[in-house]
Amino acid sequence: MALIDTVMATLHLVVGGLWTGSVLFFALAVLPTARAGNIRAAAFESVVSRLTMWSRGASLVMFATGGHLAGTRYTAESLFGTGRGHLVLGMLVLWFVLTGLVEVGRSRAKDGLAEKKVRTPAEKAAPFYLGAALVAVLLLVDAGLLLN
Repeated sequence: MALIDTVMATLHLVVGGLWTGSVLFFALAVLPTARAGNIRAAAFESVVSRLTMWSRGASLVMFATGGHLAGTRYTAESLFGTGRGHLVLGMLVLWFVLTGLVEVGRSRAKDGLAEKKVRTPAEKAAPFYLGAALVAVLLLVDAGLLLN
């Protein structure tokens, strides 16, 4: 394996782990706190904004590194004709869904945060962030299956 392949694989795994972990932490720790009204609007808005920016950056890194890995390890036939290839394609779909859910969650939360409210925006955004958490878990399971 060439050095570039090692760097790409490492970057892919680290960024993927941090991204899914940040979405899970937000959905399971920050969001319940906001839904209970135990966080200030400015702090919640800052965390939502940082999660969104991190998600955007991570999705670009994941696309680039994953594209490199898929391009060097798979052919079109093996991507579309094998179980491992299907796991890779499934991961690609899940990354897009995760990005979309975080973006929609931000949009739902942002509306009420402009009025310095917390509970209502958190409630409106909750289904999307909780969906993103589920997708994050599915991505981790998919990655685990690819390790075999």
